[in-house]
Amino acid sequence: MRQPSQFSLLTQRRFAPFFWTQFLGAFNDNLFKTALLVVMTYDALNWTTLDPSLINNLIPGLFILPYVVFSATAGQLADKFDKARLARIVKIAEIAIMLVAGLGWMTHNLWLLIAAVIGMGMHSTLFGPVKYAYLPQNLKPDELVGGNGVVEMGTFVGILLGEVAGAVLVGRPNGIMLVAGATVLFAVLGLLASWRIPPSPAPVPELRISRNIIAESWRNLAFSRKNRTVFLSMLGNSWFWFYGALLLAQFPVFSKDYLRGDHSVFVLLLTVFSLGIGAGSLLCERLSGHKVEIGLVPFGSIGLSVFGIDLYFASSGFTAGTAIVDWLALLGQPGALRILFDLVMIGVFGGLFIVPLFALIQTRCDQKHVSRTIAGMNILNAVFMVASAGVAILLLGQGFTIPELFLTTALLNVVVAIYIFSLVPEFLMRFLAWILIHTVYRVRMIDTSHIPADGPAVLVCNHVSYVDAIVINAASPRPIRFVMDHRIFKTPFLRWIFRAVNAIPIAPAKEDPWTMEKAFVDIAHALHDGELVCIFPEGRLTKTGEMSEFRSGITKIIERNKVPVIPMALRGLWGSWFTRDQGNLFGRRIARGMRSQLSLAVGTPVAPELATPEYLQQQVMTLRGEWK
Repeated sequence: MRQPSQFSLLTQRRFAPFFWTQFLGAFNDNLFKTALLVVMTYDALNWTTLDPSLINNLIPGLFILPYVVFSATAGQLADKFDKARLARIVKIAEIAIMLVAGLGWMTHNLWLLIAAVIGMGMHSTLFGPVKYAYLPQNLKPDELVGGNGVVEMGTFVGILLGEVAGAVLVGRPNGIMLVAGATVLFAVLGLLASWRIPPSPAPVPELRISRNIIAESWRNLAFSRKNRTVFLSMLGNSWFWFYGALLLAQFPVFSKDYLRGDHSVFVLLLTVFSLGIGAGSLLCERLSGHKVEIGLVPFGSIGLSVFGIDLYFASSGFTAGTAIVDWLALLGQPGALRILFDLVMIGVFGGLFIVPLFALIQTRCDQKHVSRTIAGMNILNAVFMVASAGVAILLLGQGFTIPELFLTTALLNVVVAIYIFSLVPEFLMRFLAWILIHTVYRVRMIDTSHIPADGPAVLVCNHVSYVDAIVINAASPRPIRFVMDHRIFKTPFLRWIFRAVNAIPIAPAKEDPWTMEKAFVDIAHALHDGELVCIFPEGRLTKTGEMSEFRSGITKIIERNKVPVIPMALRGLWGSWFTRDQGNLFGRRIARGMRSQLSLAVGTPVAPELATPEYLQQQVMTLRGEWK
């Protein structure tokens, strides 16, 4: 059955009011901040004696400072109280903050505006855990990636429109009055939208709110560190905000001093970058196949570095004229389109990077601790964003140019990616699987919903090629422990990969009885811990395309661990580059190697008392049929 579009969620009350509430919040935040940044860039002398570059890096830093201090408390509140009720309280606070900002605009008082910046940071801090904990509570598992994609798209479109509105309104006659009125109006509209959010019961209503903010923040982070994959995903998410915050903070001065543009050029840079992130966020659902596909994360990281480096070369090679230009005149200058293209692509790959990380964190953390996990992530985000402002101020003070800042950030991204992906090889393995099934093969997944999203199970499959494990891994909603021949496990260079993904080496009893017995112990431990274990009961790759007899190892596993067994069959791999087919080496393999079609069919779970080698082989043969 065809999956409904992710945009169909916008017609449903369980999603639409929440979406518009967060959209209007993002819009209003950025209308206010951008108007203030434009004033500080183009009219700074009438407001302050501080350097515009310092102000442009200081304001974003002050906005996210409350995340560091109050995120832990915000996470506790979101786990203890109904999220719809909290959303309404936050929106009422937004109206009050914008009234304070309006007073600052009218009295020309920069410090009242700075206080409002911090207040809006507090508003966003309180709403963040509500926002991301609401989704897994109200969306189905196969809707989560699409829902996150729509939310991220809405957030960045809201950011874009808010930035455009802020820059346009403040540049008009009586612009300050327009900004003051508009921010109050949109805060009221956000409150009206929040009143339609359906009840979202608290997962832990008995939770006691800690008064020790510092201790609770540390407890949040310590709890998240227990799940290594989730914690490193949180770090990856925070790194993206470091990258994006540093990039965005340079746009006002980059537009004015390097591109010689007016405020419409600044708006253009914000527009293309935000549209890129929105497009990348929406692409995630199509590219992931309606599941949490963390293989897109390395893909996104590669793009962030490639186009970040090219942005440095494009910016360094750009020669601006002496006259100030608007956005339309800029488009006609040599090299400008390359800069804009780089910004779009950084945004696209940023969306591919961040949406799967959000979905992974939401699905793999303790479901009674979702809001506090998100709060912990917000603390890390805030620390990284404050650090980005500090790094930018430090490097600019040391004489770095803005293009050199772009290059430094892109190169740091390479280092961070290598570090995170070496610690969690699952990202790279899923990336390889994603590349394989989107380039070399066209893979059709059949009934993969039979693979359990949680709890222990043994997967059994026919063994056709050297890439069987990669294809199977791509179909699974969570990591799989593969049992493999000990000689392949010890292959030089590949050994560290197999160890990193927790593969289990096994050997025949007559060859190495200790390794064989240890394999069964490791399998038992994995199943006891609720993991998936996959074995190929034939024991070796087929040399003819036909299935060999299933060995008795599966019986020994099931005797020790009474868990369901999931039969699976690979079809269409035989004769491809990665099989042991000896015939017509340069004909058949080439014909079937690139973009050849294959499928993975998953059967219904088999009860442990029925899981004999003979019965399982019959189930796999039925699933495979005549198609090798």
